[in-house]
Amino acid sequence: MPWRDRIIADPEILAGKPVIRGTRLSVELILDHLASGWSHADLIEAYPHLAEDDIRAALAFAADMLGEARYLAARKVAA
Repeated sequence: MPWRDRIIADPEILAGKPVIRGTRLSVELILDHLASGWSHADLIEAYPHLAEDDIRAALAFAADMLGEARYLAARKVAA
């Protein structure tokens, strides 16, 4: 899913948070709802201007952002 066609970040919209193009629905909001157990159908019912491809784009955006980040496991320190 080419998320770049559907996700934008504009400093004039939600302080620059990534949003679905043409809306004020942030990727963060979509991911929070999905993590809380909402289905794609629940999201589309709650936000009728949201499309299935928008939800997939939000997931693809998150995957790309995590793929670009560097994560290191913290070393355990003996107590």
